[in-house]
Amino acid sequence: MTSPARAPQKRLFVKTWGCQMNVYDSARMADVLAPLGYAPVETPEDADMVILNTCHIREKASEKLFSELGRLRAQKEATGGRMVLAVAGCVAQAEGAEITARAPFVDIVLGPQSYHRLPEMVARASRAAGAVIETEFPTEEKFDHLPEVSAPQGPIAFLTIQEGCDKFCSFCVVPYTRGAEYSRPAAAVIAEAKRLVAQGAREIALLGQNVNAYHGEGPDGVTWSLGRLLRELAGIEGLGRLRYTTSHPRDMDDDLIAAHGEIPALMPFLHLPVQSGSDRVLKMMNRGHAAADFLRIVDRLRAARPDIALSSDFIAGHPGETEEDHQATLRLIEQVGFAQAFSFKYSSRPGTPASAAPLHVPEAEKDRRLQEIQALLRDQQVAFNRSRLGMRIAVLFTGPGRHPGQVAGRSPWLQPVHAEGGAELAGRILPCEVVATHPNSLAARILELPFGEARSGDPPNQEKAAA
Repeated sequence: MTSPARAPQKRLFVKTWGCQMNVYDSARMADVLAPLGYAPVETPEDADMVILNTCHIREKASEKLFSELGRLRAQKEATGGRMVLAVAGCVAQAEGAEITARAPFVDIVLGPQSYHRLPEMVARASRAAGAVIETEFPTEEKFDHLPEVSAPQGPIAFLTIQEGCDKFCSFCVVPYTRGAEYSRPAAAVIAEAKRLVAQGAREIALLGQNVNAYHGEGPDGVTWSLGRLLRELAGIEGLGRLRYTTSHPRDMDDDLIAAHGEIPALMPFLHLPVQSGSDRVLKMMNRGHAAADFLRIVDRLRAARPDIALSSDFIAGHPGETEEDHQATLRLIEQVGFAQAFSFKYSSRPGTPASAAPLHVPEAEKDRRLQEIQALLRDQQVAFNRSRLGMRIAVLFTGPGRHPGQVAGRSPWLQPVHAEGGAELAGRILPCEVVATHPNSLAARILELPFGEARSGDPPNQEKAAA
């Protein structure tokens, strides 16, 4: 007796721009489409459906999108129009009408809070004459309807716990494209974290546009802070490491700062954007904190966890920024000392307060200021990496390195690490000695020493291993 023929599998290609939350969203879009028979492929040429998951934070986001759509139009026409073309993410949220006007061959336009509706939208697109558009903000509904089963992410997994932002910084589009702050219930986060660990995750990074503003309902009916959630997650059997990103200085409360000293699994690395070292510019940015406030937070974090390393964001040339303001930023960078950081020229985002502000800084001046900021940050990153030379550290190995016989991983401070070894080490947290440093990575030698894998990265363990 012959078995019934299986329906041909459909092929899905997702291109992602922007932050790690967009990467997470892209993975969940693939998850919700899997029951329809869609399986991921590596190139759009092989796909029956293409999703462009966009980010509005990066410069020239719209231009990049329309350039990509121009390339995909010919491919869609070559399939007789059968290929489904979708635009998702923050650019879709902000510019849905323009997308359908300039690219009428796009089938689906969906904002970041609507991707749980993709199966329905695909069905509607097959019947509709024009584009199917979903750009509302049903945040709670999205998380309620996401499938529990998801594709394994590997030794390092990402988990969205919070979306949106209520801060309304002058330069930022997130409140307009992601909506108001919303925190997932703690029980849902814990359940997803356990599933990720069961799939092989050893490290989980909690994601949110303003992740330390987390205020999800706990199983006990009480609102949980991020510190409380981290303490609960740290007890999951098999989970070795925790991180969270991205944070706002205004939400670094006492409990969260204390958590850095009390939770061994919480890695000694924090990305905490400050944007400027000038109080005048910080006020224009509507950041809600002064440079001195940021410095006090840094001091308290280092008191709680002496080996903590910091990363940050800086904007050069915000409208109204003077040379004196720029120098204040350089002084703050020198005073703090960052392990790494991201820096950008100010780029206007339509609809944001800064875009309509007077006194825009000339492009050449923004370039000069950015180069000075980046040179200082680059020197600090090189110095931080060099300070790891000879140190015994815990490394979470994630898979093959760039060269044969090499395995790659991450240090407690998020630095890429490579060592001699095989791919079978992926998922293991092992003691290593740093034998060489590079501007962006470390080279290490794996040590055969007893080391608490479940809680590697804990400073007392590292000191004991090094003794």
